[in-house]
Amino acid sequence: MAFTAKDVQALRQSTGAGMMDAKRALEANDGNAEAAAQWLREKGLAASAKREDRENAQGTVALVVDSKVGAIVKLKSETDFVAGSEHFKAEAQTLAALVALKGTDAVKERAEILDNLKITLKENIELGEVVRFEAAEGNSLESYIHVQGGRGVNATLVELAGGSSELAHDIAVHIAFARPKYLAREDVPEDVVAKERATLETITVNEGKPAAAVPKIVEGRIQGFFKDVALLDQPYAKDDKMSIKQLLNGATIVRFAQVEIGA
Repeated sequence: MAFTAKDVQALRQSTGAGMMDAKRALEANDGNAEAAAQWLREKGLAASAKREDRENAQGTVALVVDSKVGAIVKLKSETDFVAGSEHFKAEAQTLAALVALKGTDAVKERAEILDNLKITLKENIELGEVVRFEAAEGNSLESYIHVQGGRGVNATLVELAGGSSELAHDIAVHIAFARPKYLAREDVPEDVVAKERATLETITVNEGKPAAAVPKIVEGRIQGFFKDVALLDQPYAKDDKMSIKQLLNGATIVRFAQVEIGA
């Protein structure tokens, strides 16, 4: 019995098997989908559960920097055991190199390989964040990656204008551990600030502070909020007596990115 590419896709979706395994199953069973599904099950190639429903908070991040181009790719898994395997880490690194070379859409070239990896490793393997920076002429592009248990778990990229590579690297390291969500306080959405302000007002009132003092106290706490979430306002990790804005001394952070396992 003949079968089509749609038959292969349907079998993959119903069993969780890889593309080539689904094709072989149909070939071995004359195109009979039910028999092919049983064949996959008997050979241990069908998913025992719908992997897409299983949590995959583990994984690895891979970083590639080549002159003015940098790329970060997160590859997610269910367990740190799989995340630390050489096969898994090598695939993440291959993806990052491909993104650096061709752009973020290039990850689609490895879609079938990732599908097959789910079967091989028997986990919900999924692509996470994909980042690519190409620095403008004259700008510095620096990075940092934190390795834990033999795998990358926290990677950053920074593009800096008007500053040295050493400064850009120091900022990349700072970002990894300070985890800013925005570049400047002006970038924090108004609704986020309003929600935080309302929360701080409630906390301050519940602490029994005098009503007349509440606005001033809340304003002080909002400044602390900006120091937590806005990179330029953050105290520098290596010297908390100066902010990142002061550290820059006239240089400009064009953009930054952070990709972290568990985030």
